[in-house]
Amino acid sequence: MKRKFKSMDGNEAAAWVSYAYTEVAGIYPITPSSPMADHVDQWAAHGLKNIFGTPVKVVEMQSEGGASGTVHGSLGSGALTSTYTASQGLLLMIPNMYKIAAEALPGVFHVSARTVATQALNIFGDHSDVMACRQTGFAMLAEGNVQEVMDLSPVAHLSAISGGVPFINFFDGFRTSHEIQKVAVWDFDDLGDMCDMDAVQAFRDHALNPEHPHARGSHENGDIFFQHREACNSMYDKLPSIVEGYMDKINAKLGSSYHLFDYYGAKDADRIVICMGSFCDTLEEAIDYLNAHGEKVGLVKVRLYRPFSIEHFVKALPQTVKKIAVLDRTKEPGSIGEPLYQDVVNALFEVGRPDIKVVGGRYGLGSKDTTPADAFAVYTELKKDNPKREFTIGIVDDVTNLSLPRDENAPNTSAPGTIECKFWGLGGDGTVGANKNSIKIIGDHTDKYVQAYFQYDSKKTGGVTVSHLRFGDSPIRSPYYVTRADFVACHNPSYITKGFKMVRDVKPGGSFLVNCQWSDEEFANHFPAVAKRYVAQNNINVYLIDAIDLAEKVGMGKRTNTVLQSAFFALAKVLPAEEALSYMKKAAEKSYAKKGQAVVESNWKAIDAGATAFHKLEIPADWANATDDTKPVVLEGREALVKQVRELLGPINLMDGDSLPVSAFKNNPDGQWELGASAYEKRGIAVIVPHWDETKCIQCNQCSYVCPHATIRPIAMDAKEAAAAPENMRMVDLKLPKNSGYKFTIAVSPLDCMGCTNCAYICPVDALTMVPQAEEADQAEVWDYAVNKVGEKKELQSDKTVKGSQFYKPLLEFSGSCAGCAETSYARLVTQLFGNRMYISNATGCSSIWGNPAVTAPYTCNAEGHGPAWNNSLFEDNAEHGYGLAVGYEAVQNKLVAETEALMASDGVSEDFKAAAQAWIDSRGKAGDSEVTAEAYSRQLEQLGTPEAKRILADKPYMSKKSFWIFGGDGWAYDIGFGGLDHVLASGDDVNVFVFDTEVYSNTGGQASKASRLGQVAQFAAAGKKVKQKSLGEIAMSYGYVYVAQVAMGANPMQTLKAIAEAEAYPGPSLIIGYSPCEMHSIKKGGMQHCQLEMKRAVDCGYWNLYRFNPAAPKGKRFILDSKAPKGGYQEFLMNEARYASLKSAFPDRADVLFAENEQAAMERYEHLLKLKELYSEAAPLGSKVGTAPAA
Repeated sequence: MKRKFKSMDGNEAAAWVSYAYTEVAGIYPITPSSPMADHVDQWAAHGLKNIFGTPVKVVEMQSEGGASGTVHGSLGSGALTSTYTASQGLLLMIPNMYKIAAEALPGVFHVSARTVATQALNIFGDHSDVMACRQTGFAMLAEGNVQEVMDLSPVAHLSAISGGVPFINFFDGFRTSHEIQKVAVWDFDDLGDMCDMDAVQAFRDHALNPEHPHARGSHENGDIFFQHREACNSMYDKLPSIVEGYMDKINAKLGSSYHLFDYYGAKDADRIVICMGSFCDTLEEAIDYLNAHGEKVGLVKVRLYRPFSIEHFVKALPQTVKKIAVLDRTKEPGSIGEPLYQDVVNALFEVGRPDIKVVGGRYGLGSKDTTPADAFAVYTELKKDNPKREFTIGIVDDVTNLSLPRDENAPNTSAPGTIECKFWGLGGDGTVGANKNSIKIIGDHTDKYVQAYFQYDSKKTGGVTVSHLRFGDSPIRSPYYVTRADFVACHNPSYITKGFKMVRDVKPGGSFLVNCQWSDEEFANHFPAVAKRYVAQNNINVYLIDAIDLAEKVGMGKRTNTVLQSAFFALAKVLPAEEALSYMKKAAEKSYAKKGQAVVESNWKAIDAGATAFHKLEIPADWANATDDTKPVVLEGREALVKQVRELLGPINLMDGDSLPVSAFKNNPDGQWELGASAYEKRGIAVIVPHWDETKCIQCNQCSYVCPHATIRPIAMDAKEAAAAPENMRMVDLKLPKNSGYKFTIAVSPLDCMGCTNCAYICPVDALTMVPQAEEADQAEVWDYAVNKVGEKKELQSDKTVKGSQFYKPLLEFSGSCAGCAETSYARLVTQLFGNRMYISNATGCSSIWGNPAVTAPYTCNAEGHGPAWNNSLFEDNAEHGYGLAVGYEAVQNKLVAETEALMASDGVSEDFKAAAQAWIDSRGKAGDSEVTAEAYSRQLEQLGTPEAKRILADKPYMSKKSFWIFGGDGWAYDIGFGGLDHVLASGDDVNVFVFDTEVYSNTGGQASKASRLGQVAQFAAAGKKVKQKSLGEIAMSYGYVYVAQVAMGANPMQTLKAIAEAEAYPGPSLIIGYSPCEMHSIKKGGMQHCQLEMKRAVDCGYWNLYRFNPAAPKGKRFILDSKAPKGGYQEFLMNEARYASLKSAFPDRADVLFAENEQAAMERYEHLLKLKELYSEAAPLGSKVGTAPAA
């Protein structure tokens, strides 16, 4: 059977097959599975029909639990139903999975298998999620590469239909889900041909329907439940043969050889590995090499993991095998071995083969790259008379010594003639997108096989990305990083100055392309000596290109990706030049059409320019013996933090975290890190940074107020501090208060700035201009002095004015958020006001990713060592978790009160002691006062010195009033976490909630949430959202005792400040919803440079409303509508963002209708708010006395 070839990733392959067999998809976004649901939604929006002749009905739910409930119900009513999930999302589905399996419903869950969060969140791949589902009753089918996902996914659907058992169809998250390969694609006619339509009809006939009514889900007692549970056994006994039958059908169509267990290797092998997933391809490469060199090794690939057929497993084993290593991609602490290992041991025991030695190994947790060298290590270990019963590969375990040694000089096992390339980019610069286009151009327009995989650090845009590309004339089965490349490109010059090990990945005679604005001489000055020596000694061709200036000239702004993509094709010569240019232009049009013709044409110009813009660097002979004048790096700061930075952050920052051994983490297995490490990163990635003109500045501090990364700050200095300042610090007299004697400066950190330009745009007098980073390099010294040597001027600090708020030290700085991010501007402001006594519970999402990347926490401490105590539990339980922090703190504080009262009643304590103790008890719930009384009371306890006093002093950190904050995005607050949020707000207790409302699930790729608006295009809403957003603020206001505000910093800075201060001061629950423009909105003409301006536009036209509802305020002031009447320009606002404008291109008639409804809803909402203002001016709040929260 002949099939068409197409370049795609594993997610798309699974989505394509599932679409054919699916009538309903119940979905919810989670990385890395979301693209599957998005593909299905987009195909459905454009009318693609499944094998039953209808588009798939796609239903996005509020959580994975909700999605699995929908799947359960849809299957129950007789529709073939699928879902797509991973990790914690899959775990939330487990309760429904037991039901779905027990009711013999033929659903299929496609899973991009991903790590389950433990000591840290990890969005990458392993099998810990699917292994948590082993006893649900779902069958489990595994694939190891993109072609296998395409070929075998039908088996899951077909077997579920015929066997009456639901399936988990899984493959490795990221390594397979996001790896692009050139694969042969199924035609829906062939998929339909294999489907047992009689079984489909039998399923429908047995479904619930009032026309032949039945009841399911009964309650059973102990007298019959056990027997009834055993009645399903025969279904599982029959299932392996059903699966085998469908594999045979596929084999007949494709000429393939798929089985429940597939053996690869020497027929007379004495050592074999048993494994499932993407590492099998790596093992096959190693097997080919070893067997070609006289060894006898093999591999059993597990395809049907549940039910585990002992008969088929044993049949796959070579008769000669003496030793087996079972590899599991999961960890079960405390077990005698991981799941697949235990299954293999049990199977061999069952068939009487105790003569075979079986050992177990763990590999690849959290997408740890696992290479041919690791495969060789396993086979080498099996040569020993007594191989380790338990081992790990791919890491160095110098604590429990389980790891096998890796030969770093292991042979290259990839297919001969494979061209390997590596691109170092910056998150958000388009490098990844350009490389996806490149690999698809090569794959779809040549006869070559292709592979692309993308590696990320833990930042948002602005982080390091590494694209690994391979192409060649033979099939590519190398699911591991490129480490010996024919071509390496560095797309950001800061990676050169940092000393990333990029050029050392180039093969001898290969090419190295660097994007920079340096002259040849300047490049030589920045290029490290170790890199120079490697270039000279290995005949590396070095090319320089200034894509930064070129991109600016052709209207691409900071996005250099297209220029550099064009240069790659010109240098790699994979295609004839004219063909390459033509294909690139077509790809650019397809990728960017939704952003408008102007963007497309800018990309075309960039393609033409990049093809000839590079030049070759002449390599001086003395590079072969180059040396650097290295100066030791002196780190200042808290001892524990400096140790963390030196031992962990250093290697991680150089993308060399893989080299860290287990012992590096032995002192914090619980994942608790020091605050403030981000200050040591100094990423230096901004192309342009602000220059301050002191002659124009009016000292309003608005620049600092809006800065997302706290890299521009107002500094006031006394005469002594000013005299000791660096000579190049520009300063003027502080204008207000008059005659203070203080000098004033605006300090900018050029190495921490992200170059978003928000500060320059907000400045009312143009005192800030954006200039190349190099021009402000001397300000690094100024910044260091101003921030680390100058004391805070507390008399200038105020939460009543924008200017005063910015003299507080920000306790959130240099985060990994996108340039221009609105979320961090809000969060930073909250830390300035309350960070020294603040708890933060953070929902999983953007704000948790930029809020606590491992080892590099951007939350920091003040001079006293106090700062936000931050934690992330899960996505769905954030409100409950934050509430738990509050009640836990209260419980410990109440214990101190009880102990204090007991001490006061005892003999031998002075009246001064009793007075201090009572003063603390009375004020412990008051910010400010509690700190003062706690200190006075502590001094009395120290003087007393009794064991009871010492016990109370041991818990001194619990004495003062703390501020409890719950941070998260709209996906959490409006959807998955809404039930918990509602409950916590209803509790009446004193917690504060800040919702960063981007109106999409921004962290998982931009899916629609209940905050998304009418006509908004998002993933899972490809044809524009058809219903209005939820009014979260009004729901909370309905209790009558919850403080509620909607804010937009750029529209009304003072209103935002007031709302935050009022919310924290209110002695009950508070909810602040902050409008947060996002990269996902695709704002035209400058993007996130205009983040703050976009907030103002949203408020001016009536799209977003500002208000504050304060139950404690006097009558007539409880509800304040801070927004003025809409000024018009509503449709222009919508069309300025591609999330709306793209609907006009795809579905113009639908766009007209939905946009009109969107505007009408906004106007009606404003009128409704006017009525609320009138209502609350006359009546007391519902549910409580005016100005008080209900008793706990």
